[in-house]
Amino acid sequence: MSVEMELRGVRVRYGPLEALHGVDLPVPAGTATVLLGRNGSGRTTVLRAFAGTVRPASGRVLWRGEDVTRVPAHRRARRGLCFVPDLRAVHATLTVAENLRLAADGGDLTAALDAYPELRPLLARRAGSLSGGERRMLAVSRALSRPARVVLVDEPALGMSPAVATRTYALLGRVCAGGAALVTAEQRLPGGLPPGTLVHELRRGAVVFSGEAAEWPPEPGPRTGPGSPARPGPGPPSGSGPG
Repeated sequence: MSVEMELRGVRVRYGPLEALHGVDLPVPAGTATVLLGRNGSGRTTVLRAFAGTVRPASGRVLWRGEDVTRVPAHRRARRGLCFVPDLRAVHATLTVAENLRLAADGGDLTAALDAYPELRPLLARRAGSLSGGERRMLAVSRALSRPARVVLVDEPALGMSPAVATRTYALLGRVCAGGAALVTAEQRLPGGLPPGTLVHELRRGAVVFSGEAAEWPPEPGPRTGPGSPARPGPGPPSGSGPG
């Protein structure tokens, strides 16, 4: 199992607040990796560090062994990285068709519309007028519209119905089958993930569990303090919670 991307000792700060505390996190090629944690745990910041939309205060981001810590996000995208954030993932003033053409390989919308036929009657609509689930389908279709080496998706099923969420995870599983590294950030472990999926739980900016999805949830241990939150348990492939 070769490592596609990796964080080594990464610290990220937003002003005076440190969001990641020296995180080490490898992402293998051809494998699904799930970042689990509550809001504020650091899971979204890990995605941003991989994508290049935040710069680490210290530590390194490696891509196939090459240090890309200072490589900007747009250059990482040209190398084959696709990042689908939880917010502002679509261009609200453009139509659905225009959004799809921006992401599609050669402007071909077939892959996106085959994945989400619900978008076909909405092609002329402004993306900003769509429901939350429709916007999420449009956003995730970006990851399916062109070949990528690394796909990062923050809460793929946010706002989707259970049936569409299940289809979404099956579609993302095919990304791994094609050899790409897939990383999703979730509040709960979704169903329908491919065999060999890896899980990293983050809490307060640190990784507190790493293992295969089959090993989740870990054996309960002592809480670290009276205010420590419970670990997020497994749940259905639904995107009902906030990012």
